[in-house]
Amino acid sequence: MLWRNTHAARSARTSRLVLGALMVVAACGGEKKSGADTAAAKSGAGDALLVYNAASVTRPIRAVLDSFSARTGVKTEQETASSLELARKVTELGAQPDVLVLADPDIFPKVLEPKFTTWYAVFARNRIVLGYTPKSKGASEIDSANWFKVIERPGVEVGRSDPQKDPSGYRTLLVWQLAEKHYKQKGLYDRMLKAAPERNIKAREADQVALLQTGELDYIWTYQNLADNAGLKYVKLPDDVDLGSPADSNAYAQVSTRVLGKRAGDTLTIRGTAILFGAAIPLNAPHAKDAEKFVAFLLSADGSRILKSQHVDALEKPLLIGSGIPSLLTDTAKTAAAPKS
Repeated sequence: MLWRNTHAARSARTSRLVLGALMVVAACGGEKKSGADTAAAKSGAGDALLVYNAASVTRPIRAVLDSFSARTGVKTEQETASSLELARKVTELGAQPDVLVLADPDIFPKVLEPKFTTWYAVFARNRIVLGYTPKSKGASEIDSANWFKVIERPGVEVGRSDPQKDPSGYRTLLVWQLAEKHYKQKGLYDRMLKAAPERNIKAREADQVALLQTGELDYIWTYQNLADNAGLKYVKLPDDVDLGSPADSNAYAQVSTRVLGKRAGDTLTIRGTAILFGAAIPLNAPHAKDAEKFVAFLLSADGSRILKSQHVDALEKPLLIGSGIPSLLTDTAKTAAAPKS
């Protein structure tokens, strides 16, 4: 019920760099489609199930796709980007993926409904952490009580993702506001903006991992699942700060920020909520039946098991929100439960 209440409120250069980028691709399973493939998907001419997913869950979704393909024989393809970029491909460029997996389910009602989809499934949760490596400046002393002092030091480079494109980016801004309240540090939000300047903002939260691993950055604001998959060390923030606890939803709702909206000149208010991940099938999906089967598998106990093996905190029971939900999914949601650990 807490999860339902949370949603109802509606209130993420050198050869060293090249090597680092390859490490991220290996870790996150990033995969891009060619222009021809994208055109085929847009027209519905391709014969593969096309899944658009947030970059932060590329590797987990790839694992689910591979298992689904092995079981069903359905060919699959994957395209990754930040969640807002993926949504805008659909709303502004006419892209026609079969499935959308986004790092913020509120994007569905705020950006995609009712023209492009009428329902979505919430299947996992996450939290924001401050990732680093043993070579990061201050790594030997940083903890949950002094992290903001460490990253404010001269010469410390801190990265974050673009809040106009990536939920991790705007969630980081919300975390800073909550941290200012929790630590009773007036002006902390502005100090964090200074500590993570414009030059260190990347389009996708996942893009920062290579820069951290090669030493170009000392710290990055990231999701816990990405930090775990990449083998990073990280500072776990207090529950009332990291957007990871549904019990703290009322505290989260006290902060907000604004991002670009559906059309040029529009903005959306993003209010603090516990971090959730969601999936939907667009109304114009070229392979709707196979898409239903895939989403049902994603929501199933087997899908949850695969997600958990990839450090994704799958919900014990998925939530289906909206109208026109396929019966296959409602049946799956009634019976799905994550295996006991």
